[in-house]
Amino acid sequence: MVINMIGNVLRYMRRKNKYKQGQISRIVGVARNTISQYETETIQPTFDMIEKIAHNCGYKIYFESLDGKDRFQSKDISRKEL
Repeated sequence: MVINMIGNVLRYMRRKNKYKQGQISRIVGVARNTISQYETETIQPTFDMIEKIAHNCGYKIYFESLDGKDRFQSKDISRKEL
């Protein structure tokens, strides 16, 4: 079930790095309860915030085609291509 997927991923990255919600909230510049709400999916983080949390937890976000022939990060896409 995908319902809590983003929240679970954010929680996993945070816990894997032994960050408490308050610690990661200070690092990325939001309130601790905002991190809690992201993780419980009470509110949805922007993609930029997801990338910021991932980066500060030591992760990169990649997009890969189903056939595995194409792989890129959001930073690889220029505004013109959109």
